[in-house]
Amino acid sequence: MKLNDTRMFHAAGQAAVGGAHTKPSGFESRLLRHLLRSLGDAPLRIRLRNSEPVSTDGADNAGGIRIANWSTLVKLFINPDLYFGDAYTDGLIEVEGDLVKLLETVFDHRRRASVPFFGGRSRLAGWMNRSRPNTRSSARRNIHQHYDIGNEFYRSWLDPRMVYTCAYFPDPAMTLEAAQVAKMDHVCRKLTLNPQDTVVEAGCGWGALALHMAARHGVRVKAFNISREQITYARASARAAGVERRVEFIEDDYRNIDGRYDAFVSVGMLEHVGQHHHRELGRVIDRCLHRNGRGLVHSIGQNRGVALNPWIEKRIFPGAYPPTLSEMAAMLEARAFSVIDVENLRLHYALTLEHWLRNFEDARERVRAMFDERFVRAWRLYLAGSLAAFRTGELQLYQMLFTRDTSNDVPWTRAHLHEKAAG
Repeated sequence: MKLNDTRMFHAAGQAAVGGAHTKPSGFESRLLRHLLRSLGDAPLRIRLRNSEPVSTDGADNAGGIRIANWSTLVKLFINPDLYFGDAYTDGLIEVEGDLVKLLETVFDHRRRASVPFFGGRSRLAGWMNRSRPNTRSSARRNIHQHYDIGNEFYRSWLDPRMVYTCAYFPDPAMTLEAAQVAKMDHVCRKLTLNPQDTVVEAGCGWGALALHMAARHGVRVKAFNISREQITYARASARAAGVERRVEFIEDDYRNIDGRYDAFVSVGMLEHVGQHHHRELGRVIDRCLHRNGRGLVHSIGQNRGVALNPWIEKRIFPGAYPPTLSEMAAMLEARAFSVIDVENLRLHYALTLEHWLRNFEDARERVRAMFDERFVRAWRLYLAGSLAAFRTGELQLYQMLFTRDTSNDVPWTRAHLHEKAAG
């Protein structure tokens, strides 16, 4: 897949684009070379305005970055992690070549850089990049910013069931729709669901997993979510599927889950809980699971406990934090749960994002009509950056299965995970 972003700059940068290339001044050249060193001497070309590019060894066939003006360059030195995304969104940075490949190159080399950005580790950048909290009131605002921007938007590039989490590809050639069904089957097999079971789901999206569990496994589900648009859509889907008596979609915070259940499941919500609320979620799980209950948490994660990219956290996913594997385990171990299975689906998420990004590009004219060009550029960067992050190991995707520490009612092997899904 190639995403060539060679459109003209927005009005703020258009005056700098035309004309023949000129040599950068000595000072400009030093600044651009420092940028390249701060990226680990990644094989890239960087140019300011319409000047000749400054590049590293091996950059002949690599991608390039064109910066529209001095003010954009200065902002990159002040806070590169935040302002690169803002400048790209505003058309003040253009990527020459394949956007995903360029971001992969940056991720691969930046972690090895010995020269930091001038402002990348400053107190000012730290203050600007602080994440939003996930209290009961702020969590609803955070979720609203991302999920309540219109079901039609998400319908334009997700699969028909509107599953907005990592798919599972037993065969990499399968369709996105089939892989999302395979993911839901995979989750259900891990939970060893039986028709008499009751299940609680924390953070249910547009309801696909809850509907799947009820229709394919005969369980009763209570699914909690604070996105009004998603809950409305999920309830309509339950009525259309004839399972509204088996699935109850509740517009409420996960902290208000009550009752006792045989299984707890959360797919793609822990990222939104926030590091400081992990123990709170652990208490909820402990409170709601029966003695022999089992649970599964599926979450984007990372190998090192660092904050999410500040541009994504502020502009796309406010309040989000991808936990490390040890942080996920600590949340459960604090309530005396036993972790019995862990799987990393990182490459499955990379392939999922390939499908999403391709679908998004196919739908970009519709998306532009719904919003504007800035929105299209922002979401292109978000999807492309996420794809590059999973390909390079900047992000992981963990599924963690757990039970009470006294429970012996668990499968002896993993054979059940490979059984053919129920019809």
